[in-house]
Amino acid sequence: MTTEGFEAVFLETHNWGKAAKFFQGLGYELEFDTGHNSGQLRNGDGPYVFIAEVPAHKEPGARLVMKVADADTYRPGPGVEVVTPFEDTHWGTREMTVRDPDGRLWSLQAPGRGQA
Repeated sequence: MTTEGFEAVFLETHNWGKAAKFFQGLGYELEFDTGHNSGQLRNGDGPYVFIAEVPAHKEPGARLVMKVADADTYRPGPGVEVVTPFEDTHWGTREMTVRDPDGRLWSLQAPGRGQA
């Protein structure tokens, strides 16, 4: 089984409102606001952007997330170092972290158990 392309971009920001307005200015539409300084935006059929506000002392980060159809049947190919196997997330998906040959971390996301 292979990944199914990029599913999401997870961004951290120091100002949720300004970041959301920036992406809306680029044509993204707000799909939902969590009510606690984070939310999801989408532009067409491409990956969604999930933005979460972090404290001022934390450097904002970014992650690209690849889609996997089924965490139970997915097996990474040769040359893929698994850092953390699939684990349930608090937002209802399952996520795995892998490392590429240059040391970058990548996230793979699958539906949560019982979801399809």
